[in-house]
This record gives sequence, C-alpha cells and structure tokens, in this order.
Amino acid sequence: MNKKLLAIAIGAVVAMPVAALADVTVYGRAHVSIDMLDDGADYNELNMSSNSSRLGFKAEKEAGDMTGFVQIEQQVDFDQGGAFTSARDTFVGLKGGFGMVRFGQFDTPFKAARGPANLFGDQVGDMRNLTRVGNGRFDERSQNTIHFQTSDMEGLRFNLAYTLGEGGPKVADAKDEGVSASVTYKQDALDVALAFEQWSEDHSRGDRDGIRLAAGYGLTDDLKLVGFFQTIDHIDDTLDADVLGLGAEYKLSGKTAVKGMFMTRSADPDDADSSLLALGVEHRLDRSVRVYANYAMVMNDDNAALTPWGQARTAVPAGAAGEDASGLSLGLRVDF
Repeated sequence: MNKKLLAIAIGAVVAMPVAALADVTVYGRAHVSIDMLDDGADYNELNMSSNSSRLGFKAEKEAGDMTGFVQIEQQVDFDQGGAFTSARDTFVGLKGGFGMVRFGQFDTPFKAARGPANLFGDQVGDMRNLTRVGNGRFDERSQNTIHFQTSDMEGLRFNLAYTLGEGGPKVADAKDEGVSASVTYKQDALDVALAFEQWSEDHSRGDRDGIRLAAGYGLTDDLKLVGFFQTIDHIDDTLDADVLGLGAEYKLSGKTAVKGMFMTRSADPDDADSSLLALGVEHRLDRSVRVYANYAMVMNDDNAALTPWGQARTAVPAGAAGEDASGLSLGLRVDF
C-alpha cells in the first residue's frame, strides 16, 4: 500500500507542471530505409539506416500578450535501437506580435534556408552531400545561440541568430562566435530564402563565411521547380566551393509524386569537383505516412570522394576517391 501511495504522489508531482501548461505535445518521426550502397570501388552492400528519426516534446504557455514556448528533441536510431543518442533542436523562447526570440541549440537560419529547394531531405540524394563537406560545412545545429525572427509580413520574414561560442562555457578571449541571418518570402506559388553565415577564427572548423540562395516555384498545381546556389569562403582555400542545383517535383496524383535534382560542386582544389543526380518517387498513404524509392549517384573527380548517402543517416560508409558512388533506397517515414 505504501508503495502504491508513493507512486501516486510522485505521479501527481510530475504531472503538476505539465497540467499547468496550456498546450503540451509529444511528437516524433520514425524514418527508416533499406539501401544498396555502392562506392564504385570495393564496397557494394545492403544496409539499414535510420534517417534523422526523432522524439520530441513541445509546450506553450500564454502570458498576457506573449506566449512562452519550450521544445526538447532527441535523436532516435531505429536501426540499432538507440534511444536519445544526441540532442536535436532544443530551446526555450517567447513569441508575440513582435515575432519570436529563442535561446538554445537549433538549426541556424542559414541551414533552414535550403528548405525551398530541399526535395530529398534526410534521404539518399540529400543536397547536403555536396553542401556540407568537411570543415567547410555550414548546415549545423548551433549551441549557445540566440535567434530572433520577425512576425510574418505578408509572406516576408527576417531571421538573425548569434552564437556566443561552441561547446560549454566561453573560453577566455576565444573568438569562436558565429552570426547567421536570412530573409525568406513565401506567398502563393513562390518560396525563396537568401542567407548569410560567418564564423570567427577560433571556431573548431575555422574562420569561414557562406551565402546561400534557395527557391521553389509552383509552375502549375502539379509541377514545382526548384533552384539552389551556395558559395563558401574558408580560411583554408582548399575548402572553398560553389554549389549549383536545379530540380523539379511533379504530382502524378494527390498522393504520389516523382522528383529529380541535379547539382554540381565546383571546389577550389584541382580535380576535386563532384556532381549529384537524384531521382525518386514518393507515395503518401496519408498526411503522416509515406513510402518512397530513390536512386542517387555522385560523380567524383580524381581528388573527390563524396557519396549520395553521407548526411542525416546512420549508414554512412566512406566513398572512394575518383569513383562514382551510387545508392538505391526504399524508405518508410511515419510522423506523429
């Protein structure tokens, strides 16, 4: 009896702060694929991969004219049963007529700016296989960050994020801060984002800055065209690169769509360029359940070893320099 009373008391204490919130949501995504991966050399194997699967909690509390909000999100790896393997977007903030401000760890405005052209996100063929290379990468989830976003002005928004420093407490005199900013516009058939990001000289990945432009346009109700451009300038010139991409998505029906994208990465070093071709078909069983099949290939110059599967996945075998790496993927994604 005492154990039962103790359990009830503990449950009541835990539930009290939850009940006090106006809105609490548990959400997540289970995204798993079976992939045949071929590096063009010696590796050609069948893999299972968990692709940015997650479990999260959101809460909101109205406070006069403003609303306080909290999000806690963790990665879950379904291929090997790994729960809460790393922290994803986790933050606290306030929103109201002025817009939104939040504090914590989350995608930078620069990272989010790929959205309008992101046809293969978290899949084999993800554009980040060309845009997020080595220490020249920018598609990051930054710690110790303050983010301000304006309210929606007829489709127009401005974002500004400042990262105090990477890791734990700020190291004395360290210049590892970062600034990320974007302007986005989404209205009717047009969706476009322009972003800039810069990191200081003491950051572990080095002094660098980048510019990104992504756009999507609904030419018809069924056909969407997308375009992408990114340029990176790193203190190490061997990491400088430009990426250009074009793609399209066509709805065969209300639930089935085909899509394709071609991208090129022009790197500063000689014979280090790569190109990515991704093709896919996706069928939505309903709004939260989808299945898909993708084929993607990266064509590498002699000094490049990129793959179409290296990002946002747990199955990430290395590529082979100078070889064309390809992947065939069958995936299932369930959102809840």
